[in-house]
Amino acid sequence: MERTLVLFKPDAVQRGLAGTILTRFEAKGLKLIGLKLRQFPEETIREHYAVHKERPFYERLVEYMTSGPVTALALEGLDAIAVVRRLVGATNSREADPGTIRGDLGMSFSNNLVHASDSQEAAAQELGLFFPDAAEIVEWTQNLEPWIYNTAEELG
Repeated sequence: MERTLVLFKPDAVQRGLAGTILTRFEAKGLKLIGLKLRQFPEETIREHYAVHKERPFYERLVEYMTSGPVTALALEGLDAIAVVRRLVGATNSREADPGTIRGDLGMSFSNNLVHASDSQEAAAQELGLFFPDAAEIVEWTQNLEPWIYNTAEELG
């Protein structure tokens, strides 16, 4: 099983879409193992987006991500990173395919509702940043697993 981080950005929270977006991930079969709503400190957001530090949009991105509450999720599932990124859709919401979160719910390039980890390395680093206390990640058995996966083929 793979773990990944998803952030519902301030525009998603302000628009009241957190529940709608969370439902998309759960309906797909991803297991929720961590959830918090916070206005994260600027230092956390700067560290999270440090890869963009030299880009001209970096300061605007930090300002946007600290402008309101953010919902952080830790999700688990087979190929969770790739599955989440396909569900989220293209960065520019106007170009995102219908059926994706951004394609169905967004209109902006910058205010694009959701951040999703793009690799196993990024997911591990980001989960550690947004869920620094191991107790914030819940280890639990999802009784629906045999209905989500073919356990003999995919989990055997």
